[in-house]
Amino acid sequence: GPPTAQYLDRVLTRLTLPGSLYLAIIAVTPSLFIRYGGFSQATSRALGGTSVLIVVGVALDTMRQMESQMMMRSYEGFLR
Repeated sequence: GPPTAQYLDRVLTRLTLPGSLYLAIIAVTPSLFIRYGGFSQATSRALGGTSVLIVVGVALDTMRQMESQMMMRSYEGFLR
């Protein structure tokens, strides 16, 4: 209903700005590495935005899997 729509609109409004700033920083990072870090273009491409997104995604997924394994082990006593 309307309260749910208002809630979702508020949540999306709060998430859009930080998410867009995060993506902008990741997009600009390789250029900053080239200009100020003294890295070559090949090195900055290897550390580029796509690579950073993949690494962060894998790290977050790994953390979630570890948390679920720990929770599952704590519930093993209840299942027996």
